Amino acid sequence: MACLSPSQLKKFQEDGFLLLEGFLTEDECVAMQQRIGEIVAEMDVPLHCRTEFSTQEDEQLRNQGSTEYFLSSGDKIRFFFEKGVFDKKGNFLVPPEKSINKIGHALHAHDPVFRGVTHSPKVQALVRSVGLQMPVVVQSMYIFKQPHFGGEGGSITVSPHQDATFLYTEPLGRVLGVWIAMEDALLENGCLWFIPGSHTRGLSRRMIRAPAGTSFLGSEPAWDNNLFVPLPVRRGSSPRLSCPSHHSTSKGPGRTWFPPE
Repeated sequence: MACLSPSQLKKFQEDGFLLLEGFLTEDECVAMQQRIGEIVAEMDVPLHCRTEFSTQEDEQLRNQGSTEYFLSSGDKIRFFFEKGVFDKKGNFLVPPEKSINKIGHALHAHDPVFRGVTHSPKVQALVRSVGLQMPVVVQSMYIFKQPHFGGEGGSITVSPHQDATFLYTEPLGRVLGVWIAMEDALLENGCLWFIPGSHTRGLSRRMIRAPAGTSFLGSEPAWDNNLFVPLPVRRGSSPRLSCPSHHSTSKGPGRTWFPPE
């Protein structure tokens, strides 16, 4: 079981994130990587559905916020791509397996390998140990950190943000993220960075969907870089985070998987 100790729970409540080393075994990581390779090999995305994924606000609204392929992906397995990997007609400029930003958002529902991990007893014990009494899975993703492609220096670099911007609840903080490294994510290759305690400061920005279109309410502050602390992790380890925590990633290759957020 993966229940948190009282000291771990206290640290998580104070910081908004917590490193759990060796949360998944080597065999579990290998099984998921092998399965994702099979999914990618079978990928068939029509030209009109080839969506570039971005973390820049204006591109988020244009590429994700107004794209049915993305907005209706909550109960499906779909593919989202890096910037600059298509020509003007939508044809691949790079090998397809090198073009993917992420696969989401319902691996836990449709794939037996990911379903087995997501609904495993240790994941259930973990989320209940932080007080979620009847947890349900909101979404799951497999994130690729492709070197040399994508915006902001590549998908390896993601601007500071809060997941609750996109997964909003009332009261705030009812969604818990579990991030598990499929490969070592260290200082030199793009680990996560957090602002400790930022989950207690409320929500800076919220994505709003309305009949007139998708927009953002609020804006992300211009954070002092000195506020962020790195959290390097080894394969299979999990820096859990609460959705209101401010976090980002730095440059470097490697792959990561985001189970239920």
